[in-house]
Amino acid sequence: MVSGFLITLRETLEASLVVGLILSYLSRTKQTDFNRFVYAGIFAGLAASLAGAFLFIKLAGGFTGRAEQLFEGTVMLIGAFLLTTLILWIMKHRNVAKKVHGHVEDHLSKAGGWGLFFLVFTAILREGIETVIFLGAASFASGSDLIWSLGGVAVALLLGFLFFEGSMKVNLKTFFNMTNLLLVLFAAGLVAHGIHEFQEAGVIPIINEHLWDINPPTNLDGTYPALHENGAVGGFFKGLFGYNGNPSLIEVLSYIGYLVFAYLLWKTPKIGPQSI
Repeated sequence: MVSGFLITLRETLEASLVVGLILSYLSRTKQTDFNRFVYAGIFAGLAASLAGAFLFIKLAGGFTGRAEQLFEGTVMLIGAFLLTTLILWIMKHRNVAKKVHGHVEDHLSKAGGWGLFFLVFTAILREGIETVIFLGAASFASGSDLIWSLGGVAVALLLGFLFFEGSMKVNLKTFFNMTNLLLVLFAAGLVAHGIHEFQEAGVIPIINEHLWDINPPTNLDGTYPALHENGAVGGFFKGLFGYNGNPSLIEVLSYIGYLVFAYLLWKTPKIGPQSI
């Protein structure tokens, strides 16, 4: 549930900031006649993203048994990879506004308004497709809640609006650093869950099926206790951090391995926090 909120909050805020920077640039350079191309790009990008979401849902619902396990495991690992590239991109680009303004100038000079349309279209479509994959991976791992996901969109749009209206000082560096940490833990959980699906499909050996089992027994009425991985508290940490009450040895190693990998990337001078 919470993972869906975090994903849509982050992706929608990024898209809204890009669009806001483009509109502010056009306003400052007195080129507001091109605003209509920006709005057209937004709607076209959203429509293409919704079409991608529909195709993803139809595709995901068409698998059963081992094929379903392989598909879900693949989506989770792809989601973890995309999350990693997203985090690294934020860490590497200090002056996003300057970069966006440079793209706007380049597209306007080469293709006019239509160049701006395709710039916005591809930006919205990229964020939309990433969101579809992330939410799909999150739903496979722990289930998802549409209300939480829509809540993330609403909060992101509000933050973006307040930021550009100047009525609220948003420290984007702090915001993205905090969400980066949460997303690293979320991505580690996706890696572990993806490995779990491949183990169930028989692609990866299990070796030690339950390295530990701290899940309390189910209640007499069939419901799960709060601390169970499917309970109220355990389910929260499962969705956000990939918590598993009875993981296999390889799942644990893959979770820890990803965290070590992410830490090494963070400590690399060319892409570390000093470049933010």
